[in-house]
Amino acid sequence: MMTRFLFVRHGMHDLIERGVIAGRQPGVHLNPRGRNQAEQIAAAFSLLPIDCICCSPLERACETASPLAAKLGLPLQIAEEFNEIDFGAWTNCAFAELDNIPQWQQWNSFRSGSAAPGGESMLAVQARAVRKVFELRTRHSFVTIFTHGDIIRALLAHFLGVHLDLFLRIEIDPASASWIELHEAAVRVRLVNGNVGGPELLPQP
Repeated sequence: MMTRFLFVRHGMHDLIERGVIAGRQPGVHLNPRGRNQAEQIAAAFSLLPIDCICCSPLERACETASPLAAKLGLPLQIAEEFNEIDFGAWTNCAFAELDNIPQWQQWNSFRSGSAAPGGESMLAVQARAVRKVFELRTRHSFVTIFTHGDIIRALLAHFLGVHLDLFLRIEIDPASASWIELHEAAVRVRLVNGNVGGPELLPQP
């Protein structure tokens, strides 16, 4: 048995353009560019035999997923396991504010052994996301997951055998898609950070 997984990062919102950590704060919605990206994703992926759409509970992820769910007539399954990292005290901080803080530098160089103040460790994030992927593969053949950049990096790092301390080498742009094939005894990473609307986003049978 083989299950395909498409990992889709949510579309653009204003905090990305301002260089601010959105984290789990409520009320962060797609901007016009992000809504257009969501429609492009829906148009491209509606041709695929997707049988499950999972989504982070945050608004920006749900808004990216909803056009595809509507086109396919599938329910949007909210999964806490694909929620954004809990950034704790760093939520709503600008990256420029954090650049000279030693704990922030440690977080970005030693993800496997550090956590955001009052937030989650990267190991815990990776464990919850990977556990959910393996749960989904027992029930579905083609799953699309709408989530966040670092969640996708953590998943790809696991399946590529990349150490968490190196996972920032994996680029995941807004509205990009990555996909893997998960077999009984193997995994194949077929695409990383594919562009919206690109032909490489359409897995072949």
